Amino acid sequence: MRLVLARMGALMMMAMSSGAVQAEAGCDKACLEEIMGQYRAAYLAHDVSAAPFADRVRFTENNIEMAFPDASWDTVTEEVGTALTLSDPQTGQAAAFMAINQSEIPGYLAVRLKIENRKITEVEHMLSTKRNLSSPPTPFAEPKDFVRPADRAAPVPQARRNSREELLSLGDGYFQTLENNIGEIRNTRFAPDAIRYENGMIFGDIEKDFRLGRYAFNNKVRRVPILVDEERGISLFRGFIDHKGVLADYTLTDGTPRRSIFREPHSWALLEMFKIQGGMITGVEATFITAPYNATSPWGPDNGK
Repeated sequence: MRLVLARMGALMMMAMSSGAVQAEAGCDKACLEEIMGQYRAAYLAHDVSAAPFADRVRFTENNIEMAFPDASWDTVTEEVGTALTLSDPQTGQAAAFMAINQSEIPGYLAVRLKIENRKITEVEHMLSTKRNLSSPPTPFAEPKDFVRPADRAAPVPQARRNSREELLSLGDGYFQTLENNIGEIRNTRFAPDAIRYENGMIFGDIEKDFRLGRYAFNNKVRRVPILVDEERGISLFRGFIDHKGVLADYTLTDGTPRRSIFREPHSWALLEMFKIQGGMITGVEATFITAPYNATSPWGPDNGK
């Protein structure tokens, strides 16, 4: 726990420094979100001239770094439904969760942008399609049927708004609870009607599943906070969930026998956001892909520890 708080503190110090740069450049929340809109349009048009990119852009898709543009920049054909845009003027970052098609291939895409002097300097994609979800599969719902709750994009009323530090802490508590899940709720709270979406699939009763110890097979959860949208009450994390594959049979806290689907070393890579109001997580949305066991992110050492 002490290491986690130290990591978050270091990140917030870096964010304060980065925020000063953004303030000088005059790119506020509206500016960041406008640039994210330009990015989405450029991506769909396969046209880098349609958005304000810096001369050098660092680009990853599914934790693989490559020259920009490449990967799904060449294959995307349609954006499906309504995107959720997030922005963090303090760190000069914007993010979006959306559904896309690559011809007949549906997928869920989470994007993070770093914006400096009104230019995009970093692009991070986490793109989940059925091809990325083998061994064993994770839930995947048809994007055309996905409807995000309206409150996700809405500002949190001032009376229910949490501080930046609380948004980070409650989101991190979710991952503390997920790691070696034995029925304890660790340093977070859930609204009774909180709903989680994983690649578009709905999961209700978030707290109930944690209290049952349903995720006992999660040996390690490596994560780092990367964006906080204070107005919308959302914290965004990048991370990995590692399964050693040695747990076979286990028992839920209510006595129900279970068998783990993870019987070999395996990891999930993720971008996951938490909607928080009144000191409670009220909603979760995540884009997951499968990854080699103990995989790391090219975006920083905190994701490999």
